[in-house]
Amino acid sequence: MSVRRVVPDIRSEAMEESRDFYGLLGLEEVMNLGWVVNLASPSNPTAQVILMSRDETAPVTPDMSIEVDDVDAVYAAVLDGGAEIVHPLQDEEWGVRRFFVRDPNGRVVNVVGHR
Repeated sequence: MSVRRVVPDIRSEAMEESRDFYGLLGLEEVMNLGWVVNLASPSNPTAQVILMSRDETAPVTPDMSIEVDDVDAVYAAVLDGGAEIVHPLQDEEWGVRRFFVRDPNGRVVNVVGHR
């Protein structure tokens, strides 16, 4: 298993203003589903910030996203480790497979892999 990127997820009630603010810092919009906007550095595409008004298909908004190369293997490891699954492993219509797990600090982590 390897980690491809770690991205902070920022809950926002001001999506456009937040996108514009992070644009001033050099990030550009690379995905926009309305409720979630992904911003990335054009010179370093793994440097990203995710803005969310809410999570469309999960019960909570995550605090961070970690993209891995084998989400099924990570899910099995997390289950074996006894961590709390907040949102079960599932395929999403926008091309990812993901689940949410709570870390020891109470933070919700969106663990994601691209299909």
